[in-house]
Amino acid sequence: MAKPQTPGQQPLFSRPSYSEFIRIGKILRKETVGGMLLIAGAILALLWANSPWHESYFALRDFKFGPELFGVNLELSIGHWAADALLAIFFFLVGLELKKEFAIGDLKNFKTAVVPVAAAFGGVLVPALIYVAINFSAGEETLRGWAIPTATDIAFAVAVLAVIGSSLPTPLRIFLLTLAVVDDLIAIVIIAFVFTDDLQINYLGLALVPIAVFTILAYSFGKLFANHAWAAWLLLLPLGMITWIFIFGSGIHATIAGVVLGFCVPVKRRHPGRGRGLAEEFEHRFRPLSSGFAIPLFAFFAAGVSVISMDSAAELFTDPVFWGIVLGLILGKPIGIMGATWIVTKFTKASLDKDTKWGDLLGVTLLAAIGFTVSLLVSELSFGLQSEHYEHAKVAILAGSLVAAILGALWLVPRNRRYREIAERERVDANKDGIPDVYQQDD
Repeated sequence: MAKPQTPGQQPLFSRPSYSEFIRIGKILRKETVGGMLLIAGAILALLWANSPWHESYFALRDFKFGPELFGVNLELSIGHWAADALLAIFFFLVGLELKKEFAIGDLKNFKTAVVPVAAAFGGVLVPALIYVAINFSAGEETLRGWAIPTATDIAFAVAVLAVIGSSLPTPLRIFLLTLAVVDDLIAIVIIAFVFTDDLQINYLGLALVPIAVFTILAYSFGKLFANHAWAAWLLLLPLGMITWIFIFGSGIHATIAGVVLGFCVPVKRRHPGRGRGLAEEFEHRFRPLSSGFAIPLFAFFAAGVSVISMDSAAELFTDPVFWGIVLGLILGKPIGIMGATWIVTKFTKASLDKDTKWGDLLGVTLLAAIGFTVSLLVSELSFGLQSEHYEHAKVAILAGSLVAAILGALWLVPRNRRYREIAERERVDANKDGIPDVYQQDD
């Protein structure tokens, strides 16, 4: 039961301003569409990979092509292009969102940032510990997958939330979104530092040149790029591609190029009140490319695993990698997020909003256990495409995410009725007082 609020306390899930409500609502709707397409891509991959024509799926995924540019060999498989190049678009948007959150969003203020940040770290630490505990005696090779169950797939999670929790209070939705953003930041750090085995300093130095030019242009000609879409494609895209090539050649995972360039885009408007800032404009412009094309195509090439080709189910279920990922997601995520949030409420002035119960938060943490896009990427980085553990890891990610979605639905659907009753009560009270019910308006 939530403890009563006292003066000076900061509610963890209080209702946001109307403008923030509108902004988050727009993001959630776009992520919902992307999540549906992601799920469709994954299902199609599974069906093809387990059909009589499964060999053609893997032949397509493993087909290699690409030139050598600036001394960097870019002859990569289609699956590799999807993971390294297409996901760079997704991570560019992550970089934009992170910078916005730190510059003008909830992460700018310590009081509002401490909860999702602590929850995100708890949701990374506990799954990793569970995975390590299960795989500790299995050897060094399996331990390489410790980071796989630490990720939250915001597109997938929000897609499920849109279906089963339409009346869920907006503050809890914002909590899930902010937590996932911080989770992505942690994943970026892990990918950049843990999975960089052979760092080529010369290419990393070369990458600084297009990054610097990109930054100067973005800050100097923001109005041009905001008002004319062709300008970004003509001037910024080539610089982004060159940055990507040099980051790839440096040995750091090439998706990091997207994050870095996202941070190079200005957030605040030079003239307040005159349209969107450039970061928001780019997010609005490029999110359909990420949600509607890049992520579903990555999911299509990453999620395909041929269950019928596995020697036996016993081989899968006796692999500690499988159980480390499944239990890390299903148990580790909720325990870590709930535990960190409880600690914040116990030892700080923060408290739950009066209409929010711990049971409500539990439902959100179950959805946060849906790991997919980044988990699949990390599993490939951990084991490689040809590893048997990689195939088992993909099955575990799919199974764990599916179970998390089902548990979240079973928990939240009955509670959704309670949220609807609260919203109806507020609407009736507002109408009695003659107050416009802005939170029910369509934006």
